[in-house]
Amino acid sequence: MTEIDAPGAADSRRPAREHEFTVEQRSQTRLVLRRFARHRAAMASLVVFVLIVLWAFVGPHLWHYSYAKFTPDNSQAPSRKHPFGTDSSGYDAYAQVMRGTQTSLKVAILIALGSTAVGAVWGAVAGFYRGLVDAVMMRVADLVLTLPLFAIALVISSRSGGSWYWIAAVIAGLTWAYVARVVRSTVLSLREKEFVEAARALGASDTRIILRHLLPNALGPIIVNATVLVATGILTETALSFVGFGVQPPDTSLGLLVSQAQTAVDTRPWLFYIPGAFIIAIALTINFIGDGLRDAFDPRQQRVRQ
Repeated sequence: MTEIDAPGAADSRRPAREHEFTVEQRSQTRLVLRRFARHRAAMASLVVFVLIVLWAFVGPHLWHYSYAKFTPDNSQAPSRKHPFGTDSSGYDAYAQVMRGTQTSLKVAILIALGSTAVGAVWGAVAGFYRGLVDAVMMRVADLVLTLPLFAIALVISSRSGGSWYWIAAVIAGLTWAYVARVVRSTVLSLREKEFVEAARALGASDTRIILRHLLPNALGPIIVNATVLVATGILTETALSFVGFGVQPPDTSLGLLVSQAQTAVDTRPWLFYIPGAFIIAIALTINFIGDGLRDAFDPRQQRVRQ
């Protein structure tokens, strides 16, 4: 009598030559991070920028000289005791560059955050409602774009008393329109997508659709423009401080340090070139990071199978 195999017996005796392939589902965030990690210049710039930020904000608590106190060493060249030298008054340039970098970064980051927040909401509302609302809001944005940024910032900053947060607020108030234009164009295409129609069908309010659906899906262009505004902010603050209408003593910034050292560029060049090198380094690293983010968020990148 022939023995009848159990239903699963054949499968259990099957040689283990067949492999089961599984495809890992990757979220959009992971895809963006992978693309950004492949951008070597952006990754190197991110490391450099993080080190500069840590040095500027943590370094003053570890360094034995204060940016606001004199030392008995006047006009000293860079040495082990004073790595960046000292000025004619005896201020330690290393401590002053740390403080200047910290102030310039605070101004630039506040400009980026303020401009991005206002511009993103403004552009999203204009793109979502279109029609008369869009026309009026975009004409206001166009008006802001036509204003000469440096001239207006110079006039207003001259009346602000040299406080870094007022300078940041003034520049942010003149740069948000750039973000608004970009976000509006993105929202105009997103508002016709299926997920927006589904949210409307489920009874979501306009505010919820804008804040919970449109803005998160426009995050790529928003982040890229925020990095550009960091570089714009630090260069604008540097220019204002250089002409004497930015940060004022006893506080300091990179632009103010360069301005104060321009008369000593031949006799004590370290006072001029070292702060200038930090300005260039920050602007370059931010631009490379922005390029990496732009490539990472580019929807034309090769699609990954899900």
